[in-house]
Amino acid sequence: MTQLTFSPDVVLLDIEGTISSQPYVIEVLYGYLRRHMPAYVAAHRDDPVIQKILADTVVLSGSDADPVETLLGWLAEDRKAPPLKKIQGLIWENGYAEGAFKGHIYADALAVLKRWHAAGIPLYIFSSGSIQSQVQFFQFNRAGDLRFLFKGHFDTDTGAKVETASYGKIAEAIGVAPERLLFFSDNPRELVAATAAGVPNVHVLREDTPPDARFAEIRSFEEVELTPGAR
Repeated sequence: MTQLTFSPDVVLLDIEGTISSQPYVIEVLYGYLRRHMPAYVAAHRDDPVIQKILADTVVLSGSDADPVETLLGWLAEDRKAPPLKKIQGLIWENGYAEGAFKGHIYADALAVLKRWHAAGIPLYIFSSGSIQSQVQFFQFNRAGDLRFLFKGHFDTDTGAKVETASYGKIAEAIGVAPERLLFFSDNPRELVAATAAGVPNVHVLREDTPPDARFAEIRSFEEVELTPGAR
């Protein structure tokens, strides 16, 4: 097994396709959202939060179509629209509370992240899902409550994951130079953005993720060794 060695001050992680199965997210989480959104909205139409989400959907879409249909269309397109992100968190919260599903994390990722956490390496998440939904994903997980592993979370309120500026903002928020971060993702567009920001990164190959010779690559987090940084 080839080992990649880094000495970051902070590790930044994507979720879907990186530490968790992309099919799980699409089939289980998105499937639940697709099936339950119409009934959830109908049951909460008097809730000011839902009313604002629907109003924001109409404004953002520029259409007088049914906002629920618009949201479902955005879901099918995997569009990172703020109103969709907000309603995702609310509906998934309901699903987690009812025990309809639990979050998934790869065994290799879990074992290695636990070791890094125990070694005092700060771990952060950067996902397109809302911070609320990220926290729920780790709180209600098949492996137990994993919230203790992560020092903080970032979502697209910081910026799109494919935008270079987002990674600079994250480094500034954490209080480290970009080159002291180490970012893991399955998405080459995100890695290109991180590289442009000066953030070292690793391409994680899961399921059918094609290799990309531009990046350092792993198929398991066991292939990564972290040595002490300047923390």
